Parts: sequence; C-alpha cells; structure tokens
Amino acid sequence: MEDGHLILKRTHDVERKDADGKKTKTTVVETLTATIDRDRIRFTSVKPRANGSGEDTAEFEGRRQPPMPPAPELSLVKFGAPIHLFNGKDLTGWRLTDPKAVSGWSVRDGLLVNNPHQEEGQPHKNYGNLRTEREFNDFNLKVEVKVSPHENSGVYVRGIYEVQVADTYGRPTDPHNMGAVYSRIKPIVNAEKPPGQWQTLDITFVDRHITVILNGTRVIDNEAVAGCTGGALWSDVSRPGPIYLQGDHTGIQYRSLDLKPVEK
Repeated sequence: MEDGHLILKRTHDVERKDADGKKTKTTVVETLTATIDRDRIRFTSVKPRANGSGEDTAEFEGRRQPPMPPAPELSLVKFGAPIHLFNGKDLTGWRLTDPKAVSGWSVRDGLLVNNPHQEEGQPHKNYGNLRTEREFNDFNLKVEVKVSPHENSGVYVRGIYEVQVADTYGRPTDPHNMGAVYSRIKPIVNAEKPPGQWQTLDITFVDRHITVILNGTRVIDNEAVAGCTGGALWSDVSRPGPIYLQGDHTGIQYRSLDLKPVEK
C-alpha cells in the first residue's frame, strides 16, 4: 500500500529477437495500481511491450456487487403471459452474441438446431452463441432440448448465469452436470435422461435466486447465485439480459423456449 493505493507487480516471461534474429527470453514487470472509490475499484496497468519499445497502459474498473436479497417466496410471485421465444419457423428475435462468429444455427423441421461443423484440413471456425434480441429481468423459462451423446450446450439466464445442458447421464452429482448452474450450484439429485431423448428444463429466476426442475424433478431449489458464470456477457448482476444458448461447443437441438416474465 502506498498513499492509499494498492500496488501490484506481475511478472511476464516474453521472447524477444536481437538484431541478428536470435530469440532470447526475458522477464517484464507489469505494474497495477488500484484505487478504491466507495463501491468501485479502479485499476491502471502499465506493462512494458514484449519487443522492448515502450510500454502499454490500460485502465479498467470493478464495482462491488449489491447485497444478495433474501430468497423470494415463489408462491407469491405473479408471472405474466408466456412469450414464445422460438417460433419454430426461423431465427426471428435471435442473433449471435458475437457478430464476427460463424453461425451454426438454423431451423429444421420446426427445431432450433446448432451444427458447428469443422472441415478437416481447414482453419478452425469460431462458432457463435445465440441470444434473444429482447432482454429480461426475472422470469420462468421452460425449455425442451435433445442432448445427443457427448453434446454440450447451455442456457444462459440474463446472459450471465449458465444452466448446464450436457450429456452427463449416469455421472455422480457435480456442478457441471445437466441442470447445474455451471461451477456454482450442483444438482441435489441426478435427473438426466440418457442421451438422444428430449429433456425439459423448468427454470425460475427471481431476486438472484434460481430454481431448476429437470425432467420433472427439482434439482436446484430457490438457491442464491453468488455471481456470473464463465461465458457471461457482462458481470453486472443488477441489469436485465437476454436468454442465450451456447453454440460454440457441439451440436444441440432445442424444440421450445417459452418465458413468462415476473409481474411487478
């Protein structure tokens, strides 16, 4: 600590070439200076360039997460009319989270299908995730999904909390199993079906608490979600967000996605 600032030093091993083109290894030291301003922390990073010509400066900040509200009494929550997120005909109302990615998504025989096909001998294609144009606060979401052997996807709540969709039939309960909040909350029981069958996810998200019913079995019961999961579009837990479907891993098929927003 120096004059009210937190000073961090971080070392990086880099390769450089001398005038003769010979590679040498050296260590550069990045300096991070942090300042706290009420509920925010601001960082400045100063890092020497790998080629030795000057340094790069970057700034970023974080904000203290608001306190977790108490668990809601779900029997008192009122939901509005269902919104059919997928019309069974085309991708109206959906777009990629990254417009530069390749889309493997299409509609076939009334199904929302992802096919991230890689061509042998060709450069790797970066396939994209699919999100709703609309954004939502609290809601109930019902999903029908078919998971074939070794397939992996995910349903992101508000664009930041992943409810895992994967072929995990027969595995011990784990925070990466079907129905888990990825790496955050593991299912209390196994309720997956064998691969190749249609499965249902009934997800209720209210006041940063989540309930997941997988194939009719409650596997997460109104538990607080401490923070966003990997793949989140942002880290702000207070803002509304889209429903997004992970499509950068493997193929997957969705049949229906129906959302009922909470009425305030």
